[in-house]
Amino acid sequence: MTLTPQFLDELRARTLLSALVGKSVKLQKAGREFRGCCPFHNEKTPSFYVNDDKAFYHCFGCSAHGDAIRWMTDQRGLPFIDAVKELAQAAGMEMPAMDPRAAEKAEAAKGLYEAMDAAAHWFTDQLMGIAGGEARSVLEKRGIRAETAKAFGLGFSPDSRGKLKAQLKEYGDPLLVEAGLLIQVDDKEPYDRFRGRLMIPIRDPRGRVIAFGGRVIGDGEPKYLNSPDTPLFDKGRTLYNLDRAAAASRKSGRVIVVEGYMDVIALAQAGFGEAVAPLGTALTEAQLERLWRLSEVPILCFDGDNAGQKAAIRAAHRALPMLAPGRSLAFVTLPPGQDPDDLVRAKGPQAFEALLGETQPLVDRLWADELASGPLGTPEERAGLKKRLADLAQTIADPSVRQEYLSDFRRRFDAHFAPPPRVWNAARQTGGAMRGGAMKGGKWRPAPPAGGDHPQAQGVKASGIDPILAKAVLAGLIRHPAEIARHVEMLGALRFAGGALGRLFEAVVDVALEDQALDSERLRTILAKSGFDQMATDLLRADATPYTFTQKNAAPARVSADLHEAISILVARPEVDGALADATAALAMRFSDEAFERQVSLVKERHALEARLANLCQANEDARTLDTEGN
Repeated sequence: MTLTPQFLDELRARTLLSALVGKSVKLQKAGREFRGCCPFHNEKTPSFYVNDDKAFYHCFGCSAHGDAIRWMTDQRGLPFIDAVKELAQAAGMEMPAMDPRAAEKAEAAKGLYEAMDAAAHWFTDQLMGIAGGEARSVLEKRGIRAETAKAFGLGFSPDSRGKLKAQLKEYGDPLLVEAGLLIQVDDKEPYDRFRGRLMIPIRDPRGRVIAFGGRVIGDGEPKYLNSPDTPLFDKGRTLYNLDRAAAASRKSGRVIVVEGYMDVIALAQAGFGEAVAPLGTALTEAQLERLWRLSEVPILCFDGDNAGQKAAIRAAHRALPMLAPGRSLAFVTLPPGQDPDDLVRAKGPQAFEALLGETQPLVDRLWADELASGPLGTPEERAGLKKRLADLAQTIADPSVRQEYLSDFRRRFDAHFAPPPRVWNAARQTGGAMRGGAMKGGKWRPAPPAGGDHPQAQGVKASGIDPILAKAVLAGLIRHPAEIARHVEMLGALRFAGGALGRLFEAVVDVALEDQALDSERLRTILAKSGFDQMATDLLRADATPYTFTQKNAAPARVSADLHEAISILVARPEVDGALADATAALAMRFSDEAFERQVSLVKERHALEARLANLCQANEDARTLDTEGN
């Protein structure tokens, strides 16, 4: 069809904009205009105006501006053609004629929509009836309230091969098969696809039912069963809850992507109406484009297990070619073994909101994943890392974003593998005070952290701790809980470590400080009850780290000394990295001998920390050698 300017102008003229906007925004008369709080950003003082004479709206706070069609696409999240169709229907206007094939297709789709809507109503009736008692119990156990189930149109499909077919017989078996409601196998009689399942309707951006997801009641496989692709439903282009989340995301300024239906429903019940989910597949390019219509930086919040984190990094790789200035992804890491549904039920909406305030940028997720993908002890391994990072950046189509990623990865690589440095103020190695610490016995020790404003704390915030060393230290603390109380002041600076590692660290310290007589086995038992069992087991593998304090039978005196040294290095390194980054940036802005000398001294200082770390590994090898020779 052809939408002429004349048709669109007539459509705008027939649409009373204040009535359209007033369906979702409370408006008050203000002279010849209407005024209200802007739906596109949070505000307390109204700065959003609607002018019926000029047929546009405008916000003086965020500059949102448009006409009736723009309102439907921006506030409702509809595609352009769907917005025009809906406005035309409300205005009593006939859409321009389609070609015969398109008209035939539209007529067929009309019957499919009606059948899907009828099925959705029947499933809802079954949920509320006697047969739906077990399904209602499942919802109650998951904390889903009746009003939430009603809002999402949840239903129940009886465990029968023909009840839905009989209920919708007026549509005919061929149409029901085409809609994905019945299964046709060879020449056999078609039968109901969904049997004995909690039914979750999937809607298009206009709110029309186009498919279903069915969750098994009790045991059975598959746990979730989706409708097949149909003329109405393309799994790779559809996002669950997009019809409801679009308006909520415009108001909150964000969109949250989770893994499953129940996560979306639980988050909506907890006040996070801007959540959507892919439909059992990895995020596709089409789904990413949909998300970027709602927010420039969608937040991916997948489950905290290995599968969830792998799905997150797959989405990161898939998004790279599509990045543009200002358009990216952010990530939230949930506690191990938990999904958003678990978190909001256990700790409430405030815990989830806190996680949303600690999102990880896309570049950080990519860097951390590549850094942790394998050993980096040899030049060849480090060269492999550099090549992988460059290959990732080269997949970005936009030249300016691609160049920024190449530069950022290069800076991170250079800082992480900087050449050897010397200690700051080396002339004072007789024991004088030094920035952030003091000289003791010829070795630099960081001063105890003094809270969030302390330089070391700021360093940890700015650069992040070394994840490999952090895992070793954490394994040592789990293996030797008595050491926690002795090092609690230095450990304070490490509370800024984010993600699953940071949460496990906090749990270990909190539990150990509550009971300072706690042994390793009892500590692990307590951690297992909090969902950290697998992570703790992985950290304590015999071959995981090359330090004395991670071993079972190491000498207590050596464990205490080496663990103290490792914690000192772990706390000191982010401060050195942050200072080095600042010095490098200052030198790039303006060259001076003083700035150059400072950069050189910081590079040497970082190498000194690397040398101390290497000494720790060597100390463990020496101890093993002595044990072997002694035996």
